[in-house]
Amino acid sequence: MLDAGHTQETLLEVNNIEVIYNHVILVLKGVSLSVPKGGITALLGGNGAGKTTTLKAISNLLHSERGEVTKGSIRYRGERVQDLSPSDLVKKGVIQVMEGRHCFEHLTVDENLLTGAYTRKDGNAEIQKDLEMVYDYFPRLKERRKSQAGYTSGGEQQMCAIGRALMSRPETILLDEPSMGLAPQLVEQIFGIVKKINEEEGVSFLLAEQNTNVALRYAHYGYILESGRVVMDGPAKELRENPDVKEFYLGMAEEGRKSFRDVRSYRRRKRWLS
Repeated sequence: MLDAGHTQETLLEVNNIEVIYNHVILVLKGVSLSVPKGGITALLGGNGAGKTTTLKAISNLLHSERGEVTKGSIRYRGERVQDLSPSDLVKKGVIQVMEGRHCFEHLTVDENLLTGAYTRKDGNAEIQKDLEMVYDYFPRLKERRKSQAGYTSGGEQQMCAIGRALMSRPETILLDEPSMGLAPQLVEQIFGIVKKINEEEGVSFLLAEQNTNVALRYAHYGYILESGRVVMDGPAKELRENPDVKEFYLGMAEEGRKSFRDVRSYRRRKRWLS
């Protein structure tokens, strides 16, 4: 694994990309972002804002859904990667944890984790060492290691999906909606482990998340998407203090509770869209 620590070296650069589905539907409209080495970068926004599409554009998974990047560029360590196959991108150290906690339901937790090491060539001893590392981060998985993944809880399946990604020895993990469907206590636990992995293993994260409140407490930098466009970005601390972000994403209005009519009117004139 990489040395831990947030640096200014840029790993991933997404420059002004547009994504179209079925040759007709324009989903992303000039999205640009960057992910620094050793950082946790949050991609925020409501349902349908374009977060998952952005991650799939980066990991080259759009073609299975009849989507394609029609403009702009995606570079990893300075190399254009948008024309690579998903497996080639994994070999470069970029792996996506899909939304929905996808596990092989009929395999055990142990077997699920080992599938993440399928492409590795460094021998069984190193793989077993990393397997124990994953169990150190997720002790609950160690307790359930011989259970079929389909019979584990939603939180355990999310841990299994992240652990499986770690088994490939990634440099960057694209994490899609890790809090979806989980109890608040579990969400805090998952994000705490992500932070620990980032700090101790040096893995960079780009995470798409609707739970802005939690994401901005753990991320270093954030981008807010609306209707396929980046409408605001900045250090996480600054976004947490921004009055617009407070009102529309954190549920904290500075002037007291507004009526629905006021909020609806204000949504139409958001300062960052004017």
